[in-house]
This record gives sequence, structure tokens and C-alpha cells, in this order.
Amino acid sequence: MTRYERMKMQRRMQRRIRQVVEERRLALALRPPSDPAFDPEATVEIPRPQQS
Repeated sequence: MTRYERMKMQRRMQRRIRQVVEERRLALALRPPSDPAFDPEATVEIPRPQQS
């Protein structure tokens, strides 16, 4: 892989990372403040379906 290809790949990755960060920032900013105790970074326990 040439130096040029590596630089191109890095630029593409950076662009993708920037896009994801921007999307997350917008999603968090647009969320209605319905629950002031809501923490978007909190770990949530997903209940397992009951076996019958």
C-alpha cells in the first residue's frame, strides 16, 4: 500500500468519524428534555424474555 493510499484511507476514516460524532451530537441536542434525570451515557439493562 502506497503512502498516498494510506493517507487517503486515513482521511476517509476521519471524515466518517466526524460524521458519526456530528450525528450523535445532533441526536442528543434534539432530544426533548422530558426526563431531566435521563442520562444518555448510562448503561441500560435489557431484560431477557422469560422462558416458558
